Amino acid sequence: MQHRRRKRGALLPAAAAVAVAVAAGGAVAWVWDNDGSGTAQYRPPGPPAVARADCAERGQVPGSGSTAQQNAMAYWIRQYQRACSPVQIAYNPVGSGAGVAQFMRGATAFGGSDSPVEPKEVQPAAGVCPGGRAINLPMVGGAVAIGYNLPGVEDLVLDAPTVAKIFDSQITTWNDAAIRKLNPGADLPSLPIRAVHRSDGSGTTQNLQAYLAGAAPEVWTHPAEKAWQGRGGDSANGSSAVASTVNSTAGSIGYFELSFANKLGINTVRIDTGASEPVAATTATASAGIAAADVVGKGKDMTLEFDYRTSANGTYPIVLVSYEIVCDKGTPPDMLPALKSFLTYTASDDGQKPLSKIHYAPLPESVAAEVRQVVRTLR
Repeated sequence: MQHRRRKRGALLPAAAAVAVAVAAGGAVAWVWDNDGSGTAQYRPPGPPAVARADCAERGQVPGSGSTAQQNAMAYWIRQYQRACSPVQIAYNPVGSGAGVAQFMRGATAFGGSDSPVEPKEVQPAAGVCPGGRAINLPMVGGAVAIGYNLPGVEDLVLDAPTVAKIFDSQITTWNDAAIRKLNPGADLPSLPIRAVHRSDGSGTTQNLQAYLAGAAPEVWTHPAEKAWQGRGGDSANGSSAVASTVNSTAGSIGYFELSFANKLGINTVRIDTGASEPVAATTATASAGIAAADVVGKGKDMTLEFDYRTSANGTYPIVLVSYEIVCDKGTPPDMLPALKSFLTYTASDDGQKPLSKIHYAPLPESVAAEVRQVVRTLR
């Protein structure tokens, strides 16, 4: 395989699907609940982030997938539809595995996934992407934070082998010698560790397991799959549920996107990578990790590959890029203009730069520019 090496300095009436419409003097966000009812949330008027000339004339664009990108997607939809009111965008955060499956059977115009789809492993159903194939477009980045709930411990440092042993039930108490060695000044209690993982198929899980397999292969011998491979522990469905469990359970530790940790005020682990200082999970340190990635996809596919063993200062090693899975050719013509318009906006400066305010890592401009170029070629 020849790698391109570029160092990088119809709406879904389903649970939590979000559609946004423009109302006079502002915007209304309509949030669907599990019972099929909805709640209208008023948004005050503000300057649109999308030039009206860039809007599609009309169209409905359903998408589903990654919970990691759901907060970014809600922001994008709200901003886009302030300017492009005839278009309706919906996104259902059902998890990466379910989102990819829905896209592959033709139920959505795009799927959100926190890990790239291998085209030769997952083929669209008959009639999906006619004349084309599914490709991965990186759209939003972030840190996979390791959040913990340990009374009296506000700062915790772990390294890759220790994280691997905790999530594989090889380290089971908080005052274990390996944790004490990394935190000599901390008052670590003899409290049992309750490690919480995702019960659903998840790109977040796959990214964490890829990090553990890449940075601590002698400890984490499990494959990097969407399904959890570690031994023991508790489980919860979705990043929100994992974060809520950690937030409410003393002695617990789990993994989720940084936005969930910040929303609930959960302490997060600093990772000892061998750099001069352990690295905290922030939007800036995650962006540094993404900037060091290589593009390894072929043709229009933009799959990225990360360096999980990095020891560069200020570079957080447990990062993910959430992709939009689309057809490079064969999107239904009644959806294509609106899909291209929306994705052009999400990959633009107006779509990317505000993401740090909601705890995401914007794509490096070199990556975002190539995404916009690919979007223009979708057919």
